Amino acid sequence: MSAAIEIEQISKRFGSLQALDNVTLRIEQGEFFALLGPNGAGKTTLISTLAGLVRADSGSARIMGYDVTADYRQSRRSLGVVPQELVFDPFFTVRETLRIQSGYFGLNSNDDWIDEIMANLDLTTKADVNMRALSGGMKRRVLVAQALVHKPPVIVLDEPTAGVDVELRQGLWQFVQRLNRDGHTVVLTTHYLEEAETLCERIAMLKHGRLVALDSKSNLVRRLHNIRLRVRLAGNLPPILAEIDHGVRNGEHILWLHDYSEVEPTLAAIREAGCSLIEMELEQPDLEDVFLEIMNREDGA
Repeated sequence: MSAAIEIEQISKRFGSLQALDNVTLRIEQGEFFALLGPNGAGKTTLISTLAGLVRADSGSARIMGYDVTADYRQSRRSLGVVPQELVFDPFFTVRETLRIQSGYFGLNSNDDWIDEIMANLDLTTKADVNMRALSGGMKRRVLVAQALVHKPPVIVLDEPTAGVDVELRQGLWQFVQRLNRDGHTVVLTTHYLEEAETLCERIAMLKHGRLVALDSKSNLVRRLHNIRLRVRLAGNLPPILAEIDHGVRNGEHILWLHDYSEVEPTLAAIREAGCSLIEMELEQPDLEDVFLEIMNREDGA
């Protein structure tokens, strides 16, 4: 069985900017996959390459086994992309917009699926409203609906919840999770790391156009120290604990420990230094911790 997405040594330069640098990535069918990185990391360029909007300088990309350049009709039929920008035609209603989008894929009798999409995205009451009269959040819902009208096996969501309300976000994720359970492959880019942590099993991270991390969510989190100990002290932190001190936040020292066996020796060192423990909290690291550590490394390796 072919992968949902296969990217092999893709590179792309815009003038002096190396937007993508020898990126290789394989996403299996049925995955809910996260593609993370700061602004300018190359996420949108990579998505545009998959969608045929950007041609790579070197390397190849395939969607459901179809090369995005040589088999562009089949590859685009296999892909639905929700873009980051709010792009819409101001002269049509929501239903007309979705019917036109269906027509691009040769689907003439698609109203039942359009109705289902609109119901799941809470667009039914806006079906006959002109696109230019919609709020920003409603326009983004229509972009999601457009990407789904042809029931593509691979769905790419590029910051789909940017600037939308909590109710839409929850409804959208319930719908997308249902599509994923039905076998659709979902690729998500987001700056809301809690979304990626909740929804995705495997995660890739880009930095300066390079792939700097690729693993399951659990493995990425385990790469960090396993426990974060927050302590609020009356007195200074003992020098012996300087190596595990990751700074002070809101008056609390953040200490990284390898496992629970280090908790008592750490507290003993604090007591022996004559410090009084005012407050203490143990936390497990999360995806945000992993992301910040990887992005703050000089080489991103």
